[in-house]
Amino acid sequence: MSNVELVVAALVAGATAVPEGADGEAVRGSYTALKGALSHELAERPEVHAALEAEVTDPVYWHKVLDDTDIGEDVAVTELAQHLLSIAEPGKYNVDLREAKSA
Repeated sequence: MSNVELVVAALVAGATAVPEGADGEAVRGSYTALKGALSHELAERPEVHAALEAEVTDPVYWHKVLDDTDIGEDVAVTELAQHLLSIAEPGKYNVDLREAKSA
């Protein structure tokens, strides 16, 4: 899984996950943090802000928007995405960020 695929999976999981209780709060908090980081890093892309506000869940759309960016190289964003996936869908994803570079 590429880092962009990781971010896309996390965006979809965060927008669609509905765990209850403390897990739900953790997922919502992590999703909000990921959206904030993406919004900051891609500030010049109004379509990103609109999609984040609308909580778009279409992975094809997200790939179209993110594939031509360097967001997959942003360590903070990929770490947030990995954390979100680890709590929204535990055990489903195993990601190695040792080769990730800071933007």
